[in-house]
Amino acid sequence: MEHGASTGELVVVTGMTGAGRSTAAKELEDLGFYVVDNLPPSLLSDVVRLVDENRGPSQPIAVVVDVRSGSFFGSLQANLAHGASGRHATLVFLDATDEVLVRRQEAARRPHPLQGTGRLLDGLERERKVLADLRSTADLVIDTSALNVHQLTDRISESFGTPDTTRLRVTVLSFGFKYGIPVDADFIADMRFLPNPHWIPELRPRTGQDAEVAAYVRSRPGAEEFLDAYVPVLTGVAEGYLREGKRFMRVAIGCTGGKHRSVAMTEEIARRLDEQGYVARAIHRDLGRE
Repeated sequence: MEHGASTGELVVVTGMTGAGRSTAAKELEDLGFYVVDNLPPSLLSDVVRLVDENRGPSQPIAVVVDVRSGSFFGSLQANLAHGASGRHATLVFLDATDEVLVRRQEAARRPHPLQGTGRLLDGLERERKVLADLRSTADLVIDTSALNVHQLTDRISESFGTPDTTRLRVTVLSFGFKYGIPVDADFIADMRFLPNPHWIPELRPRTGQDAEVAAYVRSRPGAEEFLDAYVPVLTGVAEGYLREGKRFMRVAIGCTGGKHRSVAMTEEIARRLDEQGYVARAIHRDLGRE
């Protein structure tokens, strides 16, 4: 939805129990959002109206909606479309694997709201069915399985910590295949076609953020050709995302350990995207793990 530059954002946070909704809400509050937790979707337009009247339309709003809302929950999408009142609305879905969610719930010693007299896994299964449609239509899906509290707050901050809400925000993430593929990436590229600096003694202890390593990686046959071909693909998709109202793109660049090749290429891809006017940020998931 088009909106004026003075109109604040409306962020709706939902997702699986134990996936980090409270952490996300706290970070949004720290970023200046007016936050309402456990809001029945039918009251969304009332909250927006009251905030507009009392704090002005430039005040960003974040609401947390989950299965505790009961029968109200099924009306979220309709109320989101109706209640945004000219604001740019973003639906954020937090997810994690069942194994991680069970571990977190057990550590917190809290039953699942849909568990009833059954097992915790039964509650999670019911919740996934209820949320399936919302997850598929979310603007931003964050898988928190491998994220700690600080990493999740970083993800929220990188997505909503800037007042510029009109440009696409691209996260370019380096990773090591041996530590697992990022499941919430929109694109994944494999840099293992390039020679590994690990086998060069003077480069082995360094990382792809060092100039010598970056120069070595980019000088290998095929590296510049890959960059010249891949970045235009990303920008083409990015323009399509913007036309469809999507403002987030997550690109994962992998190598064996996430130390040399993927890091160097991630930095260069982010630089080129930023140079072309996108809000691009390079982050390195596995740097320092070796």
